[in-house]
Amino acid sequence: MKRPLPIRILRGLALALLIVWSAFPIVLVVASSFKPPRDIFVYPPRWLFEPTFDNYSGLVLRWPDFFRNLVNSAIVAIGATLVAVIASALAAYVYSRLRSTTLTLTAFFMIFIRLIPPIVITLPLFPVVNELALNDTHFILIALYATFFVSLGTLVLRAFVDQIPRELDEAAMVDGAGPFAVFRRVILPLCAQGMVAVGVFVLVYAWNEFLFAFIFTTTKAKTAPLTLSEMTGAVDGVEWGVLFAATTLQLAPIVAIVVAAQKYLIAGLTAGATKG
Repeated sequence: MKRPLPIRILRGLALALLIVWSAFPIVLVVASSFKPPRDIFVYPPRWLFEPTFDNYSGLVLRWPDFFRNLVNSAIVAIGATLVAVIASALAAYVYSRLRSTTLTLTAFFMIFIRLIPPIVITLPLFPVVNELALNDTHFILIALYATFFVSLGTLVLRAFVDQIPRELDEAAMVDGAGPFAVFRRVILPLCAQGMVAVGVFVLVYAWNEFLFAFIFTTTKAKTAPLTLSEMTGAVDGVEWGVLFAATTLQLAPIVAIVVAAQKYLIAGLTAGATKG
C-alpha cells in the first residue's frame, strides 16, 4: 500500500536535508583541498575556482611521514577488523547455541565493559603494556581496537546466528561434521552480511581512533590521525590547504569502503534487528 503523496514528499525532503547535512562538511573539506590558500576562507565561499594540486605537493614535501602513518593506519585497521570479526563470530555461535548461567553472566559483563569510557583503562594499562614491551607496535593497537569492539560484534552476530535453524546444525552433524565444521560450513556463510556490518564498524573506528594511538605509539606504529593533530598545532602556523589535503586522503579510503559495502551493511543491520 502506497503512502499518501504529502507524506512521501516530507520523507523525501527530510532525507535530502539529512544527506546535505552529512555530506556538506565532507564536500567542503575536499573542495578546500584543491583551493589556493587565499581562497579557502574567503566569504562568501567560492564554489567555482581553478583547482590546484599545490596543497598535495606541500603535503608530500613538508609532511612525508603522513603517508607512512597512513600505511600504519591501514595495517592496524585491517588487523583489528579481522580479529574482531572472527572472535565475534565464534563468540556469537557459542552464545546462540549454548545456554548456561555462566554464559549469561559473561554476556552482561561484556555489555558492562563496553559502557566504560576508553580513557578509564588507558592509564592503568600503560605500565602493563610498557612492561611487556608492546608500546609503539601495531599489535597493541590491533588488540585494543579488536577487544573494544568484540562485545558489540558478538551481540550483533548473535542475532544472526539465532535466526539460523538448529536443524541445519543437526543435519550437518548427522553427516559427520563437528562443531567447528558446522561453524565454518553452515554458520559463517549465513552470517556473511552481519560480519560485513561488524567489519565496517570496526574498520571505521580503528581507522579514525586517536586516544589509544596517542598514548601507546610514538613513531613506528604512529597512525594518520596523530599526524593530522600535529598539523593543527604546528609551530609555524596551520597550513589549512595542506591539512585539508591530508584529511581528504585520510577520508577517501574509508568513504569508498562504506559506500561499496552499504548494501551489505544495511541488509546486515536490518536482518539482525528482527527475528525470523
